[in-house]
Amino acid sequence: MAPMTEVEGRRVALSNLDKVLYPAAGLTKGELLHYYATTAEVLLPHLRDRAVSFLRYPDGPDGQVFFTKNVPPGTPDWVTTAEVPRSEGPARMVLVQDLASLMWAANLVTEFHTHQWTVDDPGEADRLVFDLDPGPPATVVQCCEVALWLRERLAADGIEAYAKTSGAKGLHLLAGVRGASSERVSEYAKGLAVEAERALPKLVVHRMTRSLRPGKVFVDWSQNAARKTTAAPYTVRARDAPAVSTPVTWEEVAGCGRAEQFVFLTPDVGRRVRDHGDLLAPLFDRRRAAALP
Repeated sequence: MAPMTEVEGRRVALSNLDKVLYPAAGLTKGELLHYYATTAEVLLPHLRDRAVSFLRYPDGPDGQVFFTKNVPPGTPDWVTTAEVPRSEGPARMVLVQDLASLMWAANLVTEFHTHQWTVDDPGEADRLVFDLDPGPPATVVQCCEVALWLRERLAADGIEAYAKTSGAKGLHLLAGVRGASSERVSEYAKGLAVEAERALPKLVVHRMTRSLRPGKVFVDWSQNAARKTTAAPYTVRARDAPAVSTPVTWEEVAGCGRAEQFVFLTPDVGRRVRDHGDLLAPLFDRRRAAALP
């Protein structure tokens, strides 16, 4: 039987703590759980009130990797769930609202993915997102060039953008928005992706077609669709190394000259949070959320 740990008055089973999940880094499951416990203060606000999709990898990134959207079997009755709309009919999903539910979910060994809307108002998006995905030989360095262009273009419409690494190869841009459906936000984001391709034709592609992407940055606007989810800030990714989707400053984006500069592993994130706090905290200020033009 897995040992039980009390977390904020809840009994949470934490299993296989000595299991090595990332062999190259030697990172164990216990160390992964410690990462989530120590970054909960900045991670939880990005999960709270959002239906969470789990990308699970219980035997490490080299094992089976699979999405879990519905409430997993065996979920404790104290974990908050909510009914969310889907095209095929409503479904019940998990909400990670507190440290206890975070540790329960982290014990499943998962990436955390969220929608761009909250469960109290699924009809209105409160986030705009661009996923900048480089096609080799392009890297995150080229993503940073595109991000700077998008930042200026968004600012021209009164929208303030923030950046984070994807935790994989690329970069995510986020902005707070209000008064628009996911469909409207998707339409707006697609328009900017097309505009970016016209302005930077040697660098940007707005279509997913694989043959168009080598050496360019795919500006993926489609994750604004109501059904889509994006890797949450501070989630550890199911990659060879325990890389984290990490907020970065615009000074760092402008100064990115090597892809290695934008690889942040679990030990790096605590230091960055101590130095910067949560660089994405302004997203929670609804006064700064912009109406789309």
